[in-house]
Amino acid sequence: MRFPRFVEAVSRRAELPTEQAATISRAVLHTLAERVTGSEADDLAAQLPDELSGYLAPPAADRATGGPVAFLRRVAERADVDPAVAEVGTRAVLATLREAVTVGEFQDLVAQLPKGIDAMVDPIRRYDGR
Repeated sequence: MRFPRFVEAVSRRAELPTEQAATISRAVLHTLAERVTGSEADDLAAQLPDELSGYLAPPAADRATGGPVAFLRRVAERADVDPAVAEVGTRAVLATLREAVTVGEFQDLVAQLPKGIDAMVDPIRRYDGR
């Protein structure tokens, strides 16, 4: 998936202007890189467009900690948006990542996310007979 299509998908899902969707996409990827191992960030980056993969560079310092609130706060700060927009944008980026990378890679990514952030990933709906 090319960068413009990725951002367009995030924009559509989050109902945000394209420029803001691009900014949030970068902020989420940068924050993800702080939360996963360097090898996982590299694996994810290998499946994304060059324009996005650069934001997955592992941080020079230790990995960040904290749950979903801290994660969203970092995204909001980086994207210069309020926390509600950061949450909507993060959900849209995760849903778009789910489509942009292999199933195994996405599962590896989600497995390394802090407890609670994985709840932002829409589950596959199961038919319950209703």
